[in-house]
Amino acid sequence: MTTEIKPNLSLYIHWPFCEKRCPYCDFNSHVRQNIDQQRWKRALLTEIASEFYLYPDRRISSLFFGGGTPSLMDPDTITSLLQAIDHYWGLEDNVEITLEANPSSVEKTRFKNFRSAGVNRLSIGAQSFDDKALKFLGRTHTAGEVVEALDLARTTFPRYSFDLIYGRPKQSTNSWKEELNLALEFTNNHLSLYQLTIERGTPFFSSHKNKEFRMPNDDTAADQYEYTRDVLSCAGLFPYEVSNHAAPGEECQHNLTYWRYGDYAGIGPGAHGRVSDGNDKLAYHRISNPEKWLLQTEKTGTGLHKKSKLAPGEVLQEMVFMGLRLSEGLDLDEVKKQTGNSIENWVNPDILTVLIDEGLLVTTENKLQVTQEGFLRLDSITSKLLAKLT
Repeated sequence: MTTEIKPNLSLYIHWPFCEKRCPYCDFNSHVRQNIDQQRWKRALLTEIASEFYLYPDRRISSLFFGGGTPSLMDPDTITSLLQAIDHYWGLEDNVEITLEANPSSVEKTRFKNFRSAGVNRLSIGAQSFDDKALKFLGRTHTAGEVVEALDLARTTFPRYSFDLIYGRPKQSTNSWKEELNLALEFTNNHLSLYQLTIERGTPFFSSHKNKEFRMPNDDTAADQYEYTRDVLSCAGLFPYEVSNHAAPGEECQHNLTYWRYGDYAGIGPGAHGRVSDGNDKLAYHRISNPEKWLLQTEKTGTGLHKKSKLAPGEVLQEMVFMGLRLSEGLDLDEVKKQTGNSIENWVNPDILTVLIDEGLLVTTENKLQVTQEGFLRLDSITSKLLAKLT
């Protein structure tokens, strides 16, 4: 009798609090004047224990502290959570442990303590090297603090990355070129670069609707995107995902778990997970409101809101949405393994032929890949490929 070998598990921990909510942000983030750090630590430890008893026979290959602003957590909380996770599941020797941080002066003093706690990769929400842009984006830090934070990260963590937002109102391609070249002076082999998007329900959505600012036209956005990929590739930072660039071997392993549709669990308010159970894929979502999550976790041991088994069609759609974001492409063998469907069962062959002929997709024996030109129209391509299912 053979024992089934369970895949490793990636673990996400959500800290929902921020000093200030940015006007473009639609994440589960909240501003609170007073936070009982010890109470929150106990609740997170409780939910970690509950999660372990659901999936005990795994090991943790990556951890990601996201938010919100998880660098507002006490370093002691990070230490306690990592010790508990190692006690329950065990951490792989090469485990990647990422913490999101903002470059404010208050948080920088904690960097060394986070490193001592076990964090080995920092993700810094720089967003811009321009003070006017930072003010427009509602950030609480300055360009000078960005530089200071990156200098400190360089000497404190073995790996770090930082985010920039481009495609901003009134941002010319030339100004983006200058900012991108400055970013290359501080990079540690990984950059996350996002074009500004206007999300429904955010202050920016209302401002844009009221014509308080105008977004760059499609041609400018395309020029900036293509320039970004070209310059970073020449610098050895290749676009392994739509918005993420890295030197070979420096990719964010935790996020690759999402895009490759591996198993991951989520802890904390609003966190979600996808975990294999035999031939099934289980999906769950935690209560989003921080106070309601806290009270239910203290009462029942978990802030679970909903748990369900995904139908093969749902798994297929999620795999396509995630996998096509990767430069390596969608693994068609893995799609068939997890859903029982080969590509001819879910794609209209005429549509596939058109997309390939237009230079937007390429296929190999077991991969479906979006081209550089195709990434500019990724949402449209994905919708067309999945039209047969919807």
